[in-house]
Amino acid sequence: MAGFFKRLFCRAQPQTSDSEVKYLIAGLGNVGDQYAGTRHNIGFDVLDALAGASNAVFTPSRYGSIARVRFKGRQLILLKPSTYMNLSGNAVRYWLKQEKIDLGNLLVIVDDLALPLGTIRIRAKGSDGGHNGLKSINQVLGTNDYARLRFGIGRDFPKGFQVDYVLGEWTDEEARALPPRLEAAGEAVKSFATAGLERTMNVYNKK
Repeated sequence: MAGFFKRLFCRAQPQTSDSEVKYLIAGLGNVGDQYAGTRHNIGFDVLDALAGASNAVFTPSRYGSIARVRFKGRQLILLKPSTYMNLSGNAVRYWLKQEKIDLGNLLVIVDDLALPLGTIRIRAKGSDGGHNGLKSINQVLGTNDYARLRFGIGRDFPKGFQVDYVLGEWTDEEARALPPRLEAAGEAVKSFATAGLERTMNVYNKK
């Protein structure tokens, strides 16, 4: 079954009727007011900032909320899954198939404890690193061969309080530092769709 999904998503890249190549940008998080403004929802925050800068609006749909951003002949389909973090793979699989998007045009945005606040690291593939959202996507798609953007949330917490920290809200100081980093992450997303993965890694992994 794992091989089936890998073959399915690795077909030639389809195009829309107006010749726009599609990209699925999945920002991971948890739905609900109790999770808004928490560190674990940084994937949602990056997409909200990107959509807002492009005057795009999210609308509820199957397995999540969707916004569409057009940029330099590309169509970026922004997905905020409504499945909760641990079942993110269901939403990603559905929208890849629904929009006939190649696996190489998928970018997943997640939080990362191992990186300082606001640091961006883009990788072509890799393990889930203990992240339940990535674990779900890897299991459902049957592969970890897709791009991901890790957004650092820092690790300023006492031993044993990791869950509280990840699901906790940003401090006032952190919240003030976020906007330019969210903007940079949005620019990295657009670079991924226009300049390609390698070029984007070379530029943004140094910042």
